[in-house]
Amino acid sequence: MHRRTRLTITIVAVFLLLLCGAIYLRKKAPPEAARLLPESDGIVYLNLRPLRAATHLEKHPVQQAPDYQQFIDATGIQPERDLDEAAFALHRMPNPKGPNGPVAFSEVFVGHFDGRRLAHYLQGVAASTDTYADHEIYNIPNEGRTVRVALLGYDMVAVSNTPSEEQIHSILDRYKTAALPFTGSSVLASHYADVPLLSLAWGIGQIGLPLGDESGNLQVMGMSLPLTLDATFVASLSWTGKTRLRVEEIAPNEAAAKTSADSIGTLLNFVRSAEDGAQAGAVDPDTKALLDSAQIEHHRNRAVLTASIPSGLLQKLVSAPVELQNEGESRNRPPGQN
Repeated sequence: MHRRTRLTITIVAVFLLLLCGAIYLRKKAPPEAARLLPESDGIVYLNLRPLRAATHLEKHPVQQAPDYQQFIDATGIQPERDLDEAAFALHRMPNPKGPNGPVAFSEVFVGHFDGRRLAHYLQGVAASTDTYADHEIYNIPNEGRTVRVALLGYDMVAVSNTPSEEQIHSILDRYKTAALPFTGSSVLASHYADVPLLSLAWGIGQIGLPLGDESGNLQVMGMSLPLTLDATFVASLSWTGKTRLRVEEIAPNEAAAKTSADSIGTLLNFVRSAEDGAQAGAVDPDTKALLDSAQIEHHRNRAVLTASIPSGLLQKLVSAPVELQNEGESRNRPPGQN
């Protein structure tokens, strides 16, 4: 074999190996929308394409507030139809009684947008605009705070309602290096490896912050859980013939994990007993099916809750990000801001 032929084959082989390695790393990497998020206390990510197919979300439109309906009419964006991915960064606020409440949000949305119509709408409702990293930031006043919006690309929008512009600037900075598969925040670097493969939705870090009650505990479906707001979780939704929920609390030590598992197990047994004694029709059947399937286990420093989510309840969960956009719609504002 000629030396030139061997050299050509070697170059092609090396190129193919590098290409395969890049594809592998890309598949193992967190979704781009999550990688763009700034430093935060927790991250929640939703891949709405398979969830939409499973729940037929577009056939169950959410009742929109009048002001938000104006946004839909002006931009043509219907979240149930057009939103493909949503990534949320949760920022704990030092003053829970401030304009942001206990939590501020930074968000990246991926979907099908008419950039010109959206930019025209944002220009109309913005009090001012700034330019950063060659992107225009629309500053929109809302209920004592400023919502900052930037169009990253033809299919991607960044939003932040934090007191500082630092978070929206961070998203724009990360957008420059979006092609690198393992960029991202420290929360993502620390916990994304714990997210089960092929999860449709997941959350990592202090994702219980928006669910806190006045006592500092977490509340889910009206129940106060024996967990604190600063507990670290890895939660995920996956499909294994049915939709499975998995929530892991990463406790400081094995004893703390066992205490959490025992407390949640006791609470589950109490709720199940209360349901059994309730009158017929008083308990939502989807909620009952979820609780009946729930199991809690303890593995080293982790308390692990698993459950099967009925299709009706999954429909409500998938609709939640859209419904959140309607809360407090006393003024015009862009999508997804809480």
